[in-house]
Amino acid sequence: MHTHRFWFRLLALMIILSAGFSNAGFTQKIWTLEDCINYALQNNLDINKQLFTVESNKDVLLQSKLGMLPNLNANGSNVWNFGQTIDQYTNTFATKTVRSNNFYISSSVTLFGGLQKLNTFKANRINLLASQYDLDVIKNNISLSVAGYYLDILFNLELLDVAKEQLKITTSQSERMQKLVDAGSSARGDLLNIQAQKAAEQLNVVDAENRLYISNLSLQQLIDIPVTRDFRVEKPSLKPVQPPSEKITAEIIFEHAQKTRPEIKSAELRVEIAEKRLAIARGYVQPTLSLSGSWGTGYSGVAEQIDPTKPAVHDTIPIGFVGKTGDLVMMPQTSRYYRVKSFTDQLRDNSNQSVGFYLNIPIFNGWSGRTAINQAKIQKSQAELDLGIQTRQLRKNIEQAYADAASSLQKFNASKEKVNAQTEAFKYAQQKFDVGVMTSFDYNNSKKDLTKAESDLLQAKYDFIFKTTILDFYMGNPIKIDRE
Repeated sequence: MHTHRFWFRLLALMIILSAGFSNAGFTQKIWTLEDCINYALQNNLDINKQLFTVESNKDVLLQSKLGMLPNLNANGSNVWNFGQTIDQYTNTFATKTVRSNNFYISSSVTLFGGLQKLNTFKANRINLLASQYDLDVIKNNISLSVAGYYLDILFNLELLDVAKEQLKITTSQSERMQKLVDAGSSARGDLLNIQAQKAAEQLNVVDAENRLYISNLSLQQLIDIPVTRDFRVEKPSLKPVQPPSEKITAEIIFEHAQKTRPEIKSAELRVEIAEKRLAIARGYVQPTLSLSGSWGTGYSGVAEQIDPTKPAVHDTIPIGFVGKTGDLVMMPQTSRYYRVKSFTDQLRDNSNQSVGFYLNIPIFNGWSGRTAINQAKIQKSQAELDLGIQTRQLRKNIEQAYADAASSLQKFNASKEKVNAQTEAFKYAQQKFDVGVMTSFDYNNSKKDLTKAESDLLQAKYDFIFKTTILDFYMGNPIKIDRE
C-alpha cells in the first residue's frame, strides 16, 4: 500500500515539474515582435480552421478533375430461385431450385454536357486559390493585431519608466523637505503637499504596472500561450521618429495595395467563380451526349447439354398399326443423357456486349434550368458588389491610416516641443522651489504638467509608429520594428 502511494506521489511530482518546465520555456524567453507573430501564425485556431478549408477545397478540386474521366463499374450476383420461374438463359420454365449467377461491367463517359464538368473543375480551381487568399487575410489581420498589442506593451513600458522617474524625483524632494521641516526652515504644509504628490505618483506607478500587465495579458491571449506575469518582450532601441516620404501618397499606396492585397484578390476570384457557375447553370439547358459500353455474362443451373461421356441409347417404339394387316408400326428412337452445362462454358457462351450513344435534350423541366441561370446571374452581381465593397473599404482604410499617421506626426512634433518647454519650466520651478521662492503646490503643478506632456509624447510616438507600420504593410513590406 505504501509502495503504491510512493509511486503515485512521484508521478504527480513529475507531472507538476514537467508542466513547470513547459511554462518556463515561455516565461524565460524574451519575445521579439517576429517571435510573437510567428507563434501566433502557427497556433492560431482561426488559421488552423482555414487550413482545413484549403485542404477540403484541394479534395474537391481533385474530385472534379477525376469526374471528367469515364466511369467503370462492375457487379455480380449469386441467386437461388425456389418455385416456378422462367430462366433467362434457357427461356424455359423451371420448377426446381435453380442457382444462377450474373456478372456485369459497364463504363460511360459524357462527350458533351454543356461543358458543366469542365467549368466545375475551373470553378473549384479558382475557389482553392481564393481560399488560400482568405488564409492570407487572416494571417495579415492577426499580424497587425500582434503588432498593435506589442507596441502597446512598449508604450506602457516607457510610461512605467516615466512614472518611476517622476516618483524618484518626488521621493528625493520629500526627503529633502523633511530635513528642512525638521530644521525649521520650511513649513510643514509644504512637506504635506510633497508627500501627497508622492502618494499620487506611487498610485501612478501602480496604474502603469497594471496597464503593462493588461497589455501583456492581451498579447499572450492573442498569440495563445499560457498566461503568466513573467512574460517579457524585447524592448528595442527605436529609431527617431521620421516623417514619411512626401512621394508616398495615399493614392500611391492604394494603387499598390489594390494589386497585391489578398482580400482584393479573393474578391476578384469570387467574381470569376460566379462567372463559371453561371456557365455551369447554362449547361443545364443544353443537350447531353454520352457514350456507354457494357459486357455481361451469367450462369444458370437449368442450362443443360448432352453428356459426351455417356453413349446414346438406340431403341424403337411403336407408333401405330397397318390398317389392312394389323402389323405394328415401329419407329427408331435415340435417347441421350444430359448434364448441366459447365460454369466456364456458360460464362463464355452467355457473354454479351453493348455500346451506344445516348442523347438527352432538355425540353421542359419545370423551368429549373432557367431558374438556375437567373440565380447564377444574381450571385455574379453580388460577387461584383462584394469586390466593389472590398475595394472601397481598402481605400477608406488606407486614407484613414494615412490621415492618422499625418495627425500623429503633427501631434508628436507638438508634444515634443511641449515636453522641451515643460522640461525647462520644471527645471526653473525646481530651482525656485529649492531656494524657497515657490510653493509646493505650484511646484507639484509644474511637475504634473511635465508628466502629462511626456505621456502625450509617448502616446503620439507609438501611435505614429503603428500607423506607419500599417501603411508599410499595405505597401507589401513585412511587419517589423525599425531599430537604431
